[in-house]
Amino acid sequence: MALALTVMLITLFPFSLALNGILYAAIPLLGICYGIFYDIMVPPASELFGLKHFGLIYSSVGLGNPTGALLVSGLLAGYAYDAEAAKQDSSACVGHDCFEVTFLVLAGVCGLGTILSIILTVRIRPVYQLLYSGGSFRLPQTPGH
Repeated sequence: MALALTVMLITLFPFSLALNGILYAAIPLLGICYGIFYDIMVPPASELFGLKHFGLIYSSVGLGNPTGALLVSGLLAGYAYDAEAAKQDSSACVGHDCFEVTFLVLAGVCGLGTILSIILTVRIRPVYQLLYSGGSFRLPQTPGH
């Protein structure tokens, strides 16, 4: 998770600068990282919170995407675009300044997510060591093993 967030963080900085040709490299990277999150979130959700209410917990994790889209796309990007268009004395914004703040905020959120995922990894390590220290925790241990 931290690696995917770090790749997203590094990819969003050239977006904010609107470098030529950045879309060709950045869009696939961001899409791959975004897809990684859906694959990665199943084991932590089940192992940290249990399987009793897994459907509800995993659905709650899935609410992060539409909530973030509303906050970033609907509120932050719209406000930043309108503010930059007002600076240009126009109803339409032209140039990379229109969404620069939005991409920098997204990069900051990815940085915060990286730090939090590292903290989670350090804190949950003893649980994983306890679960997997004797081999498979699902199979009964025989005296010969």
